[in-house]
Amino acid sequence: MESQNRASLQTLAAASHPMVPANIMLSHRAWEPTMRRRDFVKAVGGIFVAWLPPAHAQHTKKIPRVGVLWHAGSAQEEAVYLGAFQQGLDGLGYVDGKTIRLEQRFPDEIPERFVSLANELAGLRPDVLVAVTQQAALAAKQATATIPIIFVDVPDPVGVKLVKSLSHPGSNITGLTHIAGELSGKRLALFKEAFPQMTRMALLVNANDQETTKRYIDEANAAATALGLNVQPVEVRSLADLNEAFDKIVAGRLEGVAVPAEPLFYQGRSLVSQAAIARRLPLMVHSRELLEAGALMSYGPDQRRIFRRAAGYVDLILRGEKPADLPVEQPTKFEFLINNKTAREIGFSISESLLLRADEVIE
Repeated sequence: MESQNRASLQTLAAASHPMVPANIMLSHRAWEPTMRRRDFVKAVGGIFVAWLPPAHAQHTKKIPRVGVLWHAGSAQEEAVYLGAFQQGLDGLGYVDGKTIRLEQRFPDEIPERFVSLANELAGLRPDVLVAVTQQAALAAKQATATIPIIFVDVPDPVGVKLVKSLSHPGSNITGLTHIAGELSGKRLALFKEAFPQMTRMALLVNANDQETTKRYIDEANAAATALGLNVQPVEVRSLADLNEAFDKIVAGRLEGVAVPAEPLFYQGRSLVSQAAIARRLPLMVHSRELLEAGALMSYGPDQRRIFRRAAGYVDLILRGEKPADLPVEQPTKFEFLINNKTAREIGFSISESLLLRADEVIE
Protein backbone atom coordinates (compact mmCIF):
# COMPACT_ATOMS: atom_id res chain seq x y z
CA MET A 1 0.00 0.00 0.00
CA GLU A 2 2.83 2.39 0.92
CA SER A 3 4.50 1.88 -2.44
CA GLN A 4 1.18 2.44 -4.25
CA ASN A 5 0.58 5.73 -2.34
CA ARG A 6 4.10 6.87 -3.15
CA ALA A 7 3.64 6.08 -6.86
CA SER A 8 0.31 7.91 -6.98
CA LEU A 9 1.79 11.06 -5.44
CA GLN A 10 4.79 10.89 -7.75
CA THR A 11 2.48 10.63 -10.77
CA LEU A 12 0.35 13.61 -9.59
CA ALA A 13 3.39 15.77 -8.89
CA ALA A 14 4.92 14.93 -12.25
CA ALA A 15 1.68 15.86 -14.00
CA SER A 16 1.68 19.22 -12.19
CA HIS A 17 5.02 20.01 -13.79
CA PRO A 18 6.29 17.54 -16.35
CA MET A 19 9.71 19.24 -16.50
CA VAL A 20 10.54 18.25 -12.89
CA PRO A 21 11.28 14.52 -12.29
CA ALA A 22 9.02 12.90 -9.76
CA ASN A 23 12.00 11.54 -7.79
CA ILE A 24 13.02 15.13 -7.04
CA MET A 25 9.56 16.09 -5.84
CA LEU A 26 9.23 13.11 -3.49
CA SER A 27 12.16 11.50 -1.68
CA HIS A 28 12.60 7.78 -1.14
CA ARG A 29 12.69 8.04 2.62
CA ALA A 30 10.21 6.16 4.83
CA TRP A 31 6.57 6.96 4.16
CA GLU A 32 5.00 9.35 6.68
CA PRO A 33 1.46 10.18 5.53
CA THR A 34 1.05 13.58 7.36
CA MET A 35 4.55 14.89 6.56
CA ARG A 36 4.39 13.68 2.99
CA ARG A 37 1.10 15.48 2.42
CA ARG A 38 2.62 18.75 3.70
CA ASP A 39 5.81 18.26 1.70
CA PHE A 40 3.80 17.57 -1.42
CA VAL A 41 1.72 20.78 -1.06
CA LYS A 42 4.91 22.80 -0.54
CA ALA A 43 6.60 21.20 -3.53
CA VAL A 44 3.71 21.72 -5.92
CA GLY A 45 3.08 25.26 -4.61
CA GLY A 46 6.73 26.13 -5.15
CA ILE A 47 6.53 24.96 -8.73
CA PHE A 48 3.51 27.21 -9.42
CA VAL A 49 5.21 30.22 -7.81
CA ALA A 50 8.36 29.62 -9.83
CA TRP A 51 6.37 29.65 -13.06
CA LEU A 52 4.41 32.87 -12.42
CA PRO A 53 5.21 35.52 -15.10
CA PRO A 54 7.50 38.42 -14.06
CA ALA A 55 5.69 41.32 -12.41
CA HIS A 56 6.56 43.76 -15.21
CA ALA A 57 4.96 41.46 -17.80
CA GLN A 58 1.61 41.94 -16.06
CA HIS A 59 1.75 45.74 -16.39
CA THR A 60 -0.10 47.50 -19.21
CA LYS A 61 2.22 48.63 -22.01
CA LYS A 62 2.82 52.40 -22.07
CA ILE A 63 0.69 54.15 -24.69
CA PRO A 64 2.72 56.68 -26.71
CA ARG A 65 1.55 60.28 -26.37
CA VAL A 66 1.53 62.53 -29.43
CA GLY A 67 0.96 66.27 -29.13
CA VAL A 68 -0.57 68.07 -32.13
CA LEU A 69 -0.57 71.85 -32.43
CA TRP A 70 -2.98 72.86 -35.19
CA HIS A 71 -3.66 76.39 -36.46
CA ALA A 72 -7.46 76.73 -36.62
CA GLY A 73 -9.86 77.08 -33.73
CA SER A 74 -11.40 73.62 -33.45
CA ALA A 75 -11.30 70.01 -34.58
CA GLN A 76 -14.30 70.77 -36.80
CA GLU A 77 -12.40 73.50 -38.65
CA GLU A 78 -9.47 71.10 -39.10
CA ALA A 79 -11.72 68.19 -40.06
CA VAL A 80 -10.27 67.58 -43.55
CA TYR A 81 -6.61 67.41 -42.57
CA LEU A 82 -7.29 65.95 -39.13
CA GLY A 83 -9.18 63.15 -40.84
CA ALA A 84 -6.30 62.55 -43.25
CA PHE A 85 -3.80 62.47 -40.36
CA GLN A 86 -5.91 60.00 -38.40
CA GLN A 87 -6.37 57.89 -41.53
CA GLY A 88 -2.59 57.68 -41.80
CA LEU A 89 -2.28 56.66 -38.16
CA ASP A 90 -5.02 54.04 -38.53
CA GLY A 91 -3.21 52.52 -41.49
CA LEU A 92 -0.15 52.05 -39.29
CA GLY A 93 -2.13 50.42 -36.50
CA TYR A 94 -2.45 53.44 -34.21
CA VAL A 95 -5.88 53.99 -32.67
CA ASP A 96 -6.41 57.06 -30.51
CA GLY A 97 -7.12 56.04 -26.93
CA LYS A 98 -5.98 52.45 -27.45
CA THR A 99 -2.52 52.28 -29.02
CA ILE A 100 -1.77 56.00 -29.06
CA ARG A 101 -2.96 59.06 -27.17
CA LEU A 102 -3.43 62.31 -29.13
CA GLU A 103 -3.19 65.60 -27.24
CA GLN A 104 -4.53 68.24 -29.64
CA ARG A 105 -4.60 72.02 -29.27
CA PHE A 106 -6.25 74.67 -31.49
CA PRO A 107 -4.86 78.24 -31.34
CA ASP A 108 -7.41 79.78 -33.72
CA GLU A 109 -4.72 81.69 -35.63
CA ILE A 110 -3.97 83.81 -32.55
CA PRO A 111 -0.17 84.37 -32.32
CA GLU A 112 -0.05 84.37 -28.51
CA ARG A 113 -1.99 81.12 -28.34
CA PHE A 114 0.49 79.36 -30.61
CA VAL A 115 3.17 80.10 -28.00
CA SER A 116 1.13 79.25 -24.90
CA LEU A 117 -0.31 76.04 -26.35
CA ALA A 118 3.10 74.90 -27.60
CA ASN A 119 4.45 75.35 -24.06
CA GLU A 120 1.44 73.50 -22.67
CA LEU A 121 1.99 70.54 -24.98
CA ALA A 122 5.73 70.46 -24.28
CA GLY A 123 4.92 70.37 -20.56
CA LEU A 124 3.03 67.11 -21.09
CA ARG A 125 6.31 65.52 -22.27
CA PRO A 126 4.84 63.79 -25.34
CA ASP A 127 6.88 61.25 -27.27
CA VAL A 128 6.56 63.45 -30.35
CA LEU A 129 5.06 66.86 -31.11
CA VAL A 130 3.39 67.55 -34.47
CA ALA A 131 3.22 71.24 -35.46
CA VAL A 132 0.90 72.27 -38.30
CA THR A 133 1.93 75.46 -40.16
CA GLN A 134 4.95 77.66 -39.80
CA GLN A 135 3.66 79.57 -36.77
CA ALA A 136 3.01 76.34 -34.92
CA ALA A 137 6.42 74.94 -35.83
CA LEU A 138 8.28 78.05 -34.68
CA ALA A 139 6.34 78.06 -31.41
CA ALA A 140 7.12 74.36 -30.88
CA LYS A 141 10.81 74.98 -31.56
CA GLN A 142 10.79 77.72 -28.94
CA ALA A 143 9.01 75.45 -26.44
CA THR A 144 11.43 72.49 -26.53
CA ALA A 145 14.87 71.53 -27.78
CA THR A 146 14.58 67.87 -26.78
CA ILE A 147 11.12 66.54 -27.71
CA PRO A 148 11.03 65.36 -31.36
CA ILE A 149 9.05 67.80 -33.53
CA ILE A 150 7.43 67.03 -36.88
CA PHE A 151 6.22 70.07 -38.81
CA VAL A 152 3.59 69.96 -41.55
CA ASP A 153 2.51 72.59 -44.07
CA VAL A 154 5.61 74.79 -43.80
CA PRO A 155 6.61 76.42 -47.11
CA ASP A 156 10.29 77.19 -46.43
CA PRO A 157 11.67 75.39 -43.34
CA VAL A 158 15.27 76.29 -44.20
CA GLY A 159 14.48 79.95 -44.77
CA VAL A 160 12.83 80.33 -41.36
CA LYS A 161 15.66 78.35 -39.71
CA LEU A 162 13.62 75.38 -38.55
CA VAL A 163 16.20 73.05 -40.08
CA LYS A 164 19.77 73.40 -41.33
CA SER A 165 18.94 71.80 -44.66
CA LEU A 166 16.22 69.64 -46.18
CA SER A 167 18.49 66.61 -46.38
CA HIS A 168 20.10 67.04 -42.95
CA PRO A 169 17.72 68.77 -40.51
CA GLY A 170 20.37 68.61 -37.79
CA SER A 171 18.29 68.95 -34.59
CA ASN A 172 15.10 67.71 -32.94
CA ILE A 173 12.97 68.95 -35.86
CA THR A 174 12.03 67.52 -39.24
CA GLY A 175 8.83 67.24 -41.24
CA LEU A 176 7.04 67.80 -44.52
CA THR A 177 7.06 70.91 -46.70
CA HIS A 178 4.74 71.87 -49.54
CA ILE A 179 7.44 74.08 -51.20
CA ALA A 180 4.76 76.69 -51.88
CA GLY A 181 7.12 79.36 -53.16
CA GLU A 182 8.55 77.27 -55.95
CA LEU A 183 5.03 76.69 -57.29
CA SER A 184 4.12 80.37 -57.59
CA GLY A 185 5.46 80.61 -61.12
CA LYS A 186 3.53 77.57 -62.35
CA ARG A 187 0.35 78.82 -60.70
CA LEU A 188 0.55 82.26 -62.31
CA ALA A 189 1.46 80.77 -65.70
CA LEU A 190 -1.71 78.65 -65.67
CA PHE A 191 -3.74 81.66 -64.56
CA LYS A 192 -2.36 83.77 -67.40
CA GLU A 193 -3.02 80.98 -69.90
CA ALA A 194 -6.64 80.81 -68.80
CA PHE A 195 -6.99 84.60 -69.07
CA PRO A 196 -4.47 85.80 -71.67
CA GLN A 197 -5.84 89.37 -71.65
CA MET A 198 -5.22 89.75 -67.91
CA THR A 199 -2.44 92.24 -67.08
CA ARG A 200 -3.15 93.29 -63.48
CA MET A 201 -4.00 90.97 -60.63
CA ALA A 202 -4.16 90.88 -56.84
CA LEU A 203 -2.19 88.73 -54.44
CA LEU A 204 -4.07 88.24 -51.16
CA VAL A 205 -1.63 88.19 -48.22
CA ASN A 206 -1.72 87.96 -44.43
CA ALA A 207 -0.50 91.21 -42.86
CA ASN A 208 0.18 89.45 -39.53
CA ASP A 209 3.17 87.57 -40.94
CA GLN A 210 5.34 90.12 -42.71
CA GLU A 211 8.29 87.77 -43.27
CA THR A 212 6.23 85.15 -45.08
CA THR A 213 4.23 87.84 -46.90
CA LYS A 214 7.42 89.40 -48.28
CA ARG A 215 8.54 86.01 -49.57
CA TYR A 216 5.19 85.41 -51.31
CA ILE A 217 5.29 88.86 -52.90
CA ASP A 218 8.88 88.43 -54.12
CA GLU A 219 8.12 85.00 -55.60
CA ALA A 220 4.99 86.26 -57.33
CA ASN A 221 6.76 89.29 -58.77
CA ALA A 222 9.61 87.16 -60.09
CA ALA A 223 7.14 84.94 -61.95
CA ALA A 224 4.85 87.77 -63.05
CA THR A 225 7.52 89.77 -64.85
CA ALA A 226 8.12 87.06 -67.42
CA LEU A 227 4.36 86.67 -67.92
CA GLY A 228 3.65 90.36 -68.44
CA LEU A 229 1.62 90.57 -65.24
CA ASN A 230 1.54 93.30 -62.65
CA VAL A 231 0.87 91.88 -59.17
CA GLN A 232 -0.66 94.07 -56.46
CA PRO A 233 -0.48 92.79 -52.87
CA VAL A 234 -3.71 93.20 -50.88
CA GLU A 235 -3.38 92.71 -47.13
CA VAL A 236 -5.85 91.36 -44.60
CA ARG A 237 -5.35 90.87 -40.86
CA SER A 238 -8.38 88.73 -40.18
CA LEU A 239 -11.21 87.08 -42.06
CA ALA A 240 -13.40 90.03 -41.10
CA ASP A 241 -11.30 92.15 -43.50
CA LEU A 242 -12.08 90.04 -46.57
CA ASN A 243 -15.00 92.00 -47.99
CA GLU A 244 -13.14 95.27 -47.65
CA ALA A 245 -10.08 93.73 -49.31
CA PHE A 246 -12.12 92.43 -52.27
CA ASP A 247 -13.83 95.81 -52.64
CA LYS A 248 -10.36 97.36 -52.99
CA ILE A 249 -9.51 94.80 -55.65
CA VAL A 250 -12.59 95.75 -57.65
CA ALA A 251 -11.96 99.47 -57.14
CA GLY A 252 -8.38 99.04 -58.36
CA ARG A 253 -9.64 97.32 -61.53
CA LEU A 254 -7.59 94.20 -60.83
CA GLU A 255 -8.69 91.32 -63.06
CA GLY A 256 -8.02 88.27 -60.93
CA VAL A 257 -6.91 87.13 -57.46
CA ALA A 258 -4.21 84.66 -56.43
CA VAL A 259 -4.20 83.21 -52.92
CA PRO A 260 -0.93 81.74 -51.55
CA ALA A 261 -0.64 78.75 -49.22
CA GLU A 262 -1.58 80.79 -46.18
CA PRO A 263 -3.32 79.05 -43.23
CA LEU A 264 -5.60 82.04 -42.57
CA PHE A 265 -7.11 81.73 -46.04
CA TYR A 266 -7.45 77.98 -45.74
CA GLN A 267 -9.39 78.51 -42.52
CA GLY A 268 -11.65 81.03 -44.27
CA ARG A 269 -11.71 79.29 -47.65
CA SER A 270 -15.48 79.49 -48.04
CA LEU A 271 -15.48 83.21 -47.23
CA VAL A 272 -12.64 83.88 -49.67
CA SER A 273 -14.37 81.98 -52.47
CA GLN A 274 -17.75 83.61 -51.82
CA ALA A 275 -16.16 87.08 -51.86
CA ALA A 276 -14.57 86.36 -55.24
CA ILE A 277 -17.71 84.82 -56.77
CA ALA A 278 -19.87 87.72 -55.57
CA ARG A 279 -17.61 90.12 -57.49
CA ARG A 280 -17.18 87.81 -60.51
CA LEU A 281 -13.42 87.59 -59.96
CA PRO A 282 -11.43 84.51 -61.06
CA LEU A 283 -9.57 83.00 -58.11
CA MET A 284 -6.38 80.92 -58.34
CA VAL A 285 -5.50 78.90 -55.22
CA HIS A 286 -3.05 76.22 -54.10
CA SER A 287 -5.17 73.29 -52.92
CA ARG A 288 -8.18 71.12 -53.64
CA GLU A 289 -9.88 72.23 -50.44
CA LEU A 290 -10.07 75.87 -51.56
CA LEU A 291 -11.18 74.81 -55.03
CA GLU A 292 -13.99 72.70 -53.60
CA ALA A 293 -15.04 75.73 -51.56
CA GLY A 294 -15.61 77.67 -54.80
CA ALA A 295 -12.28 78.88 -56.20
CA LEU A 296 -11.87 78.71 -59.98
CA MET A 297 -8.49 76.98 -60.37
CA SER A 298 -5.85 75.36 -58.18
CA TYR A 299 -2.37 73.99 -58.63
CA GLY A 300 -0.35 72.32 -55.90
CA PRO A 301 0.39 69.12 -54.01
CA ASP A 302 -2.26 66.84 -52.53
CA GLN A 303 -2.41 68.29 -49.02
CA ARG A 304 -4.37 65.34 -47.66
CA ARG A 305 -1.62 62.99 -48.75
CA ILE A 306 0.93 65.17 -46.96
CA PHE A 307 -1.01 64.81 -43.71
CA ARG A 308 -1.30 61.05 -44.18
CA ARG A 309 2.46 60.96 -44.72
CA ALA A 310 2.96 62.94 -41.50
CA ALA A 311 1.59 59.92 -39.64
CA GLY A 312 4.45 57.91 -41.13
CA TYR A 313 6.95 60.31 -39.60
CA VAL A 314 5.25 59.91 -36.23
CA ASP A 315 5.62 56.16 -36.59
CA LEU A 316 9.33 56.47 -37.40
CA ILE A 317 9.95 58.60 -34.32
CA LEU A 318 8.01 56.21 -32.06
CA ARG A 319 10.15 53.38 -33.43
CA GLY A 320 13.32 55.14 -32.34
CA GLU A 321 14.40 57.22 -35.34
CA LYS A 322 15.87 60.67 -34.66
CA PRO A 323 14.52 63.80 -36.37
CA ALA A 324 18.06 64.88 -37.22
CA ASP A 325 18.43 61.74 -39.36
CA LEU A 326 15.11 62.08 -41.22
CA PRO A 327 15.23 64.32 -44.32
CA VAL A 328 12.45 66.84 -44.79
CA GLU A 329 9.96 65.34 -47.24
CA GLN A 330 8.94 67.34 -50.30
CA PRO A 331 5.93 66.59 -52.50
CA THR A 332 6.66 65.00 -55.85
CA LYS A 333 3.17 64.96 -57.36
CA PHE A 334 1.06 68.02 -58.10
CA GLU A 335 -2.51 68.38 -59.34
CA PHE A 336 -4.10 70.96 -61.59
CA LEU A 337 -7.81 71.33 -60.88
CA ILE A 338 -10.54 73.44 -62.48
CA ASN A 339 -13.94 74.28 -61.04
CA ASN A 340 -16.06 74.65 -64.18
CA LYS A 341 -19.16 75.20 -62.09
CA THR A 342 -17.60 78.37 -60.69
CA ALA A 343 -16.47 79.42 -64.18
CA ARG A 344 -20.07 79.35 -65.38
CA GLU A 345 -21.28 81.14 -62.26
CA ILE A 346 -18.93 84.10 -62.74
CA GLY A 347 -19.44 84.19 -66.52
CA PHE A 348 -16.07 82.89 -67.78
CA SER A 349 -15.28 79.98 -70.07
CA ILE A 350 -12.11 77.92 -69.80
CA SER A 351 -10.47 76.82 -73.06
CA GLU A 352 -10.90 73.20 -74.09
CA SER A 353 -7.13 72.70 -74.23
CA LEU A 354 -6.77 73.78 -70.59
CA LEU A 355 -9.68 71.63 -69.48
CA LEU A 356 -8.03 68.61 -71.13
CA ARG A 357 -4.80 69.26 -69.25
CA ALA A 358 -6.51 69.42 -65.87
CA ASP A 359 -6.19 66.41 -63.57
CA GLU A 360 -9.81 66.93 -62.57
CA VAL A 361 -12.65 69.22 -63.59
CA ILE A 362 -15.52 69.90 -61.21
CA GLU A 363 -18.72 70.32 -63.21
